[in-house]
Amino acid sequence: MSYVKESFLNSTLILTRKEVEKILDMRRALGLVEGAFKAYAQGRVRMPPKIYIHLNKYNGDFRAMPAYIEGIEASGIKWVNVHPGNKKRALPAVMAVIILSDPKTGFPLAIMDGTYITNMRTGAAGGIAAKYLANKGSSRVALVGCGSQARTQLEALNEVFKIKKVLVFDSDFSRVNTFIKKMNHLGLEIEACADMKGCVFGADIVVTTTPSRKPIIRAEWIAKGTHINAIGADAKGKEELEPLILKKAKVVVDALAQARHSGEINVPLSKNLIKESDIYASIADVVVKKKKGRVSKDEITVFDSTGLAIQDVAVASFIYKEANKRGLGKSIRGLVL
Repeated sequence: MSYVKESFLNSTLILTRKEVEKILDMRRALGLVEGAFKAYAQGRVRMPPKIYIHLNKYNGDFRAMPAYIEGIEASGIKWVNVHPGNKKRALPAVMAVIILSDPKTGFPLAIMDGTYITNMRTGAAGGIAAKYLANKGSSRVALVGCGSQARTQLEALNEVFKIKKVLVFDSDFSRVNTFIKKMNHLGLEIEACADMKGCVFGADIVVTTTPSRKPIIRAEWIAKGTHINAIGADAKGKEELEPLILKKAKVVVDALAQARHSGEINVPLSKNLIKESDIYASIADVVVKKKKGRVSKDEITVFDSTGLAIQDVAVASFIYKEANKRGLGKSIRGLVL
């Protein structure tokens, strides 16, 4: 049954980033993303793999991500870009818009900023993965890459674990200083590292959020018991981890259909360095306990995150309902009728 009130059926709610930020915090995002994973494992979603439009001429791409979630009766699509060169244009590398539609009628209920939602739900996915795959007492976090994704990854991990030390590396050291200043509000001890090995070595949880197209994390740096959130590989040809890490680790993906095409496993699979049988499970199956998560303190675990449309739609659905309750946004009639 549709959750839409009749009074809203002929109006479309427009929500800016500032309005979305008023509604969504990391604790709420963690719960919504975990709920989306549960729905996925229970077969209550419709979600084709994301569609890519590559624009090599502009060194960028667009991605279309549709989904429907049964139960909360939410359907929508995210239109998102990745243009790494946007820094020179004073624009974010990733920008997104989400259209939320009524599954009963197809009417566009809302059009909202998806950039903030993307950052938050990606961080939340990493937090949920670590909740089930990292050692419970994890307190030392290494971040390789210091962009907006690293910020929300740390925010999510800080909600799940008692973090004592954060080590940070980026090839652009100015980004490290900016990151530390922006994350001071968490009250954590954050230390800049001069090299990747020094950052990663000895960490309980390693998070990679770079656009690398060659392995940058060596297997010899990863100690027993480490959990890795591999976030950066989100398109064909991208990879951050030495394939030997994947051979040694318990590898969990968000969705195999996407990961084999554009996740951390995509390059090693294409080169026959690993096989699909080496993939242990989806995070959704781990969340609902169809598959066990971490089973020993010494095993190495990897979460290969490509980002799922159900995460966006679950979050957008909550934001739409909350915005209506709070009187946020601007309602427009006649957008399609």
